[in-house]
Amino acid sequence: MRIPRKVNKSVQAHYTRSDLGSLILTALEKAGKNLKQLTPEDLAPIDEFHIRGRAATLELAQATGVDSSKHVLDIGSGIGGTSRCLAWEYGCRVTGIDLTDEYCRTAAMLADLMGLSELVSYRQGDATSLPFPDASFDIVWTEHVAMNIPDKPKLYREMYRVLKPGGTLAIYDVLAGNAGPVIFPVPWARTPESSFLLTPNELRNLLMEAGFNIAAWSDKTQAARAWFVALEEGIRKEGLPPLGFHVLLGPDFQVMARNQRRNLEEGRIVLAQVVAQK
Repeated sequence: MRIPRKVNKSVQAHYTRSDLGSLILTALEKAGKNLKQLTPEDLAPIDEFHIRGRAATLELAQATGVDSSKHVLDIGSGIGGTSRCLAWEYGCRVTGIDLTDEYCRTAAMLADLMGLSELVSYRQGDATSLPFPDASFDIVWTEHVAMNIPDKPKLYREMYRVLKPGGTLAIYDVLAGNAGPVIFPVPWARTPESSFLLTPNELRNLLMEAGFNIAAWSDKTQAARAWFVALEEGIRKEGLPPLGFHVLLGPDFQVMARNQRRNLEEGRIVLAQVVAQK
C-alpha cells in the first residue's frame, strides 16, 4: 500500500505551526522558566504530546527496561519530549524521526538548550520507510503516532526490520473503540481523512504478522479519562497556562480536548500500552 502524498501533507499541515521554536521559548519565559537551565519537568506541559504526558512515558520506559546501554528509535518524535525524557532519566541514546520538519528543528533546539545534544538526534522522515539499516536499535518506541499512518502493515514491518534480534517494541497508542466513530476534531486530526485507528484485535494481529511476540498489554483507558477530567478542570479554574498543548495546536485545542474526553467516555476510542519482542 502506498501512502497518498496528500495524507502526509494533511498530517504535516495539522501539526505544523509557523516559528514554533520561538513560540515555545516565549511561553517558557512567560512561565518563569530559566532557558539556560531547562529540565524535562519545565518542558513536560508541552513536549510530552500524548495523553497523560510524562507519567505515561516513564511507565512505558519501566515496562520496556530502558537503561543507558540502549539505543532507542523514537518514531513520531514530535518536538522531542520523549527522547529528551529518556536521555535525561536513563542516559540512553535516542534517535527521533518525525514527518514534520518544523518539529525536528524545534526538538534539536530544545535538546541543545538542555545539554542533551550528544545523546539525542532527530531526522525528518516517513515511519513506513525508515532511513536506517536493519537491526540498528535495541528499542523501537512510539507514542500516539500510528493514528496518522494508513499503511499499518508496512509501519510494523519497518519497526521489526530496524530492531536488533531480541529487541523491544514499545507502543502507547490510541485505538478504535466499539461504540461508534470518533468525534472530530481531536488532537491528532481535525477530520477523518487523516485519522486511521486500529481496533485492539487488529493491532494484535498486525504485530504478530510482522513477527513480534506480544509480551505485555495494558489498557490505559480509565487513566486517560481521569487525566482529561483533571485537565479540563484545571483550565476551567485557572484558564490556559502559558505552556501547554494549545501552543502546538492553536485555538482549536480546547474543542479537541473536549471531544477527546467524550470519545474516551463513550468508548469511541481506547488507550493501550503494548510491549512486544523481536
